[in-house]
Amino acid sequence: MDLKTLKALKPSEYAEAADGYRAVSDMADAARDRIDKQITKTMQKANEGEAADAAQKQLKKLSENFHYTGVECGLVSGALNGFSSEIAAPRRRLVEALEDAAALGYPVSANGDVTYPAGGKNELTGDELPGGTAVGNNGMLSPGNRRLHGPDSDGLYAPGTGIGVLDPHHGNPHHAKAQDIADRIAHALREAGEIDERYSRALSKLKAAPGLTVSAKTWANVASDADAVSSAASEYIRDSIPLDKSPADRKEWWDSLSNEERDEYRRAFPELIGNLDGIPIAVRDEANRENLGMLIAQLEGRSDDESQTKLTGLRGIQKKLDEGSEPPMYLIGIGDEGNGRAIVSYGDPDTAKNVSAYVPGLGTKLDKEFAEGTLSRGLDTAKGAQKYDSSSAAIVWLGYDAPQSVDVMSMNDAEKGAPAYNSFMSGLGATNEHENPHLTAIGHSYGSLTVGTAAQQEGGIPGADDIILLGSPGVGADKAEDLGVGKDHVFVGSAENDPVTMLPSRHQAAAGALFFGGGPLSSYIAGDLADQGDDDLWFGKDPASEAFGARRFQVDDGPRPFIDGEGPTPAHSNYFTPTKDRVSADNIALIVSGNSQEIKVDQPR
Repeated sequence: MDLKTLKALKPSEYAEAADGYRAVSDMADAARDRIDKQITKTMQKANEGEAADAAQKQLKKLSENFHYTGVECGLVSGALNGFSSEIAAPRRRLVEALEDAAALGYPVSANGDVTYPAGGKNELTGDELPGGTAVGNNGMLSPGNRRLHGPDSDGLYAPGTGIGVLDPHHGNPHHAKAQDIADRIAHALREAGEIDERYSRALSKLKAAPGLTVSAKTWANVASDADAVSSAASEYIRDSIPLDKSPADRKEWWDSLSNEERDEYRRAFPELIGNLDGIPIAVRDEANRENLGMLIAQLEGRSDDESQTKLTGLRGIQKKLDEGSEPPMYLIGIGDEGNGRAIVSYGDPDTAKNVSAYVPGLGTKLDKEFAEGTLSRGLDTAKGAQKYDSSSAAIVWLGYDAPQSVDVMSMNDAEKGAPAYNSFMSGLGATNEHENPHLTAIGHSYGSLTVGTAAQQEGGIPGADDIILLGSPGVGADKAEDLGVGKDHVFVGSAENDPVTMLPSRHQAAAGALFFGGGPLSSYIAGDLADQGDDDLWFGKDPASEAFGARRFQVDDGPRPFIDGEGPTPAHSNYFTPTKDRVSADNIALIVSGNSQEIKVDQPR
C-alpha cells in the first residue's frame, strides 16, 4: 500500500462491488427457496418412481449449491463493505496531508517524504537556515527522539541517529510543518497497509473448489471463512454494530438501517446478529439457522467428547427445526462456547402478548437430552398457555453455563448467568410489538437461583411481571418481595417428593447432611436428618415456606425417590409435563398466559 495506490483508491468502488455480491447472494437465496418450496414439493406430489427420486436428489444438490453461493457471496459482501468503510479514514488523512503540503508549496515524493525550503538567517550563527526533507515518523522512535536533519544527509537520517546533535534546521519555520505532514502521511500509509493486509487474507479464503460438491467439509470451510471475515472486520464491527449498547439502543440502530444494510449484517455476521439482544426475533432466527449448519460442520471435524456431545445437541435442534412444530419454533440463540448455548422459543416472542423465558438448571448443557427433553418443556408451556390466550410464546433459555456436578453448591454460575439473562429479557421488551407485554421469568432447579440472582440486580429483571420458581434449592433471597415484582407475583411450585426442594441449609450440611450423596435424599428418606421446621435451604429461605411469602401453587407430590423405581429425583423433572403433572403444568400455563388469578393454590410449608 504505497502513496500512489492509496491516493488513487476509491472506497465507493468497493462498496459498489459489495452491493454486487449481495445481489448475487439474494438471487441465490431466491433460487434456493423456489427449488425447496415450489419445484421440489410440486414434483413430490406429481411424480413417483426411480426417475423422480433421482430428480429429487439432483434438486437437493442444486439447492445446496445455491445455499453455499448465497452464504459465501454474503461473506464477500461483508468483507468488501468492511474494507470500504475502514480504508476511507486513512485515505482521507492522506489526502488532507497532501493538500496541506500543496498549499505550503512543499513537494512530496512517491515515498511520502516532504521537502521544505530554506528559512532565512540563523540567529546564533548568522548562517542561512537550510531547507531539507522531512521523513515520516515510522513509529519506531520514542516521543522526543524525532529524526534530526543535517546538511551531510540532505536532512535524511536513519532512525535513532543524530540524537543529541545540534539540528542546523532549528528555527526554520518550515521544518516543523513539513515534519508534521510527513508523519501524517506515514501514519496513513501504515494504517492503510494493515487494513489492506487484513482484508486481503480474509478475502483470499473465500474461494470455491472447481466442480463444487457441497458437503459437511464444505460447510466447515464456510464456518472458517465466516470466522476469517469476522476477525478481519473486527474494527468495522465494533464501529458499526452497537455491541456495547443496551438492547433498546440496538433495536433503534437496527430500525435505522436500510433493508440492504440489514441484509448485509445478517449475511456477513450471522453469529453476531443471531445472538444480539435487541435484534428482532425473526432476524435472529434466520441468522441462527444459517449459523447452525456451520456450527454442526465445524464440530463434525472434531473427535473430542465435548464437541461430539454438543454436535448431538445441535443435530437434535436441527431435526426439530426441519420437522416443524405448532406453535412454530424460533432459534433465538446458538453457540458452542462453554457447555453450549441455545435459546429456543415456541411461538414468536415479538408478536405474542404473553412471553415466558425458562432457565434450566443442574446438569443442563447442549446435548441430546437438551434437544429431546428440555426443549419439550418449552413446547408444553407454550401449548398450555395458548389454550388460555393464543397470543402466548414460551422460551427455553440456555444462555449460561449451568452447573454440571458439585459446582451446583456455588452461586458462581448463577452470578455469571444473571446479567446475560437480564440482557435477554431487556431485548424481549425492546422488540415486542405490544406496548406492555406480559413477561414471565421461570427458573427450575438451579435455574431458579439464576433467576433469583437476576431479580436482585439493580433494576430487577427488565419487564418481568411474574416470576415462577420450580423445584428450587433457594434463590439467594429471604423474602419474595426481594425479587422486584411484588410478593403476589412470585409463584412457587414445590413437590413434596422433590428432594432438591429440601436441601439442607449450610448449617445443617455442616452438621452432616451432604448434598446429593446424603443431603436431600437422606433428608427425605430419614426425615430427621434435617430440621423440617427450619425454613433455610442451601441458597437462602425455602421459596415454598410461609416465611418467604410467595404464592405456592398446587403440584403433584410426584414419585418417591428410589422407592417408586424411577431413580433418585423423579419428581424434580415433572413440573412442566402435563402427562406427568397435569396440575402443575396447568398452573404454569395460567400464570404465563396472564391468568394467575385462576391458579390452584397450595399451603406454604
